[in-house]
Amino acid sequence: MNNELTSEIRKDPIVGRWVIIGKDKGYMPPIEEHIQRSEGVNCPFCAGAEDKTPPEIFSVKDSSGKWRIRVIPNKFPALVTEGNPDRSGIGIFDRMNGIGAHEVIIETPEHKKAISDLSKEEYTDVLKTYQARIRDLKKDARFRYVLVFKNEGEKAGSSVEHSHSQLIATPIIPKRVYEEINGSKFYFEYKKRCIFCDIIQHDSKFFPERVVFQNDDFIILSPFAARFPFETWILPKEHASAFEDSSDALLLSLSEAVLFLLVSLNRILGNPPYNIILHNSPLKNDCAEFYHWHLEIIPKIKTIAGFEWGTGFYINPLSPEEAGTYLKKGGEG
Repeated sequence: MNNELTSEIRKDPIVGRWVIIGKDKGYMPPIEEHIQRSEGVNCPFCAGAEDKTPPEIFSVKDSSGKWRIRVIPNKFPALVTEGNPDRSGIGIFDRMNGIGAHEVIIETPEHKKAISDLSKEEYTDVLKTYQARIRDLKKDARFRYVLVFKNEGEKAGSSVEHSHSQLIATPIIPKRVYEEINGSKFYFEYKKRCIFCDIIQHDSKFFPERVVFQNDDFIILSPFAARFPFETWILPKEHASAFEDSSDALLLSLSEAVLFLLVSLNRILGNPPYNIILHNSPLKNDCAEFYHWHLEIIPKIKTIAGFEWGTGFYINPLSPEEAGTYLKKGGEG
């Protein structure tokens, strides 16, 4: 009889979510989608097709006046800017108007370029654009939260292959954000320390196999209770709660970390689809002491199925320790 465990159940120390982690050595998940860009015929996001999109909100231009990054309203917005939330009750139910903002950040005028093809300086300008839009939307008293995210590939939810990110401002703080904030606050009230800072110090000292990359300012971790194969977090080493307050130098350092990770994922998994999600503090930031902004990068190589939907558990067949080792080697070439 083989008594060696093939899985274990781990608890996320921030939100209290349980995850089933596989412990089969050498497991590599099957990849169903490998991103290959077309020539971009009739692409509305390419240079020269500006008349196919709504008028731009913001842009970054080169010395000749041509745009390098362009921000436009989403043509089919989840939320609209006109009006007021007008929250009300219908019996036991709550509702409000679909007020918010939904924008698209076109990251390059070149159709065949992916984020991993950009230089550190070019991607830093993308990050600065995120900052500029968050700061602008922060002025609108109707909005409580701004989520910036990137869907790369069809399985990650992208309907246009030209490299772009999206931004949605909401009149409420999303449940997932509340869970992180409340978990961080509970830990801080008990220990007077940031839980994210403690995770960084703990994994750096005791679990170097989960540390994928680090430079002077950022660390990439394969988290203890990762929900998905090759899920990673990129965190600033110094405590910070608001991404939009980051200096230009810090963003350049962040750019180095993101590009290292994406190059590694492409080498290991062959250009997989993925999501990048900015976990940031709410616009009215009253959690500066205990919340720590970060990026979460999730390759879309595993389907969420009935067990996950029915239980709230995730099943991750690849241990974070093995994933971290793979990614470290992949980024180094």
